[in-house]
Amino acid sequence: MKVRNTTRPTTAQCTLPKYMGFLISEPKSATCTRLAEVTGFSHDSANRFLLRENYQPKDMYDEASQHLNPVGGTLSVDDTVLDKPYSNSVALVGHFWSGKHHRTVKGVNLVTLYYTDTSEHHMPVNYRIYDKSEGKTKNDYFREMLIEVLVWGLKPAFVTGDSWYSSVVNLKTIRNHQTGFMFAVEKNRTVSLVKGLWEQVQSLDIPDDGLDVWLKDFGKVRLFRTTLKDQRRHYVVYLPEEVTFERSDFLQIHDQHWQIEQYHRAIKQVCHIEHFQVRNERPVRNHIFAAILAFVYLQKMQIKQEFINIYQHQRKLFKETVGAFVENFALGKEHLLPKFSAVINA
Repeated sequence: MKVRNTTRPTTAQCTLPKYMGFLISEPKSATCTRLAEVTGFSHDSANRFLLRENYQPKDMYDEASQHLNPVGGTLSVDDTVLDKPYSNSVALVGHFWSGKHHRTVKGVNLVTLYYTDTSEHHMPVNYRIYDKSEGKTKNDYFREMLIEVLVWGLKPAFVTGDSWYSSVVNLKTIRNHQTGFMFAVEKNRTVSLVKGLWEQVQSLDIPDDGLDVWLKDFGKVRLFRTTLKDQRRHYVVYLPEEVTFERSDFLQIHDQHWQIEQYHRAIKQVCHIEHFQVRNERPVRNHIFAAILAFVYLQKMQIKQEFINIYQHQRKLFKETVGAFVENFALGKEHLLPKFSAVINA
């Protein structure tokens, strides 16, 4: 793995591949102290790594794009909160609304662009860590990231997002780039079937294959409705060209958007993105970058069919150790138990 060119071989004990490997293999405590324990190099080496580097989202894109078809896929936007309820005086930690907790919580807000290509391979391609000092909104970050990935060479057929990102400014920005979109809208969003007569989407009868309407301050879109656990949701679809778009097409795009939700779960459960104990901004940013890139490499391994899913990878790491402990315990080989106990209880 080579994120960027170097002028000479590194002499650092802690490197990005080692740090990433630690994040996706350590089952419990992903701290610099724990990394020092399992590798043998000093705790300061891990801290110096996080302080020394200055990784950027483009570095992650360059790695991910090698394994994706850049043309014709679905680009999704969403954000998640990395829970840090007990962190005080930590850079980038603030109070943000959490869909997981359904309330405002303390943590780091991560905004991501996630791409699913036409072969159903999928990876993150850009991200922002919300920084209140910049005076920007999540929608500002979204538009910045969208322009960046288009400049970098991505050519999605669709952009998707939830209702938070369905502002008229965002939708017009996507349309200006001749790209289709599918965005959720709130139930009180107004549309028109007849010129001059505006209605809320919740009041309309919408057939399965959608309903052509005029979205206020935007223009012509197709409106879809889904029902899940008695909860109705509404989506607007824009097509830059007049093509057939049926419910099956809508459901396919909808399912591809769900990949970003699974990504949020995986970086927290498998890549330890929330489990950092550094305080300064650069180490926080470098840890988050390493966790995201670790996910990219797990996806790369999955594409090569080295395992079925990324959760299986972590379970297999300890299969032999746990099995040996059980076998020796059952056979009464007490002299072997301390060695296995030390591994499992670490």
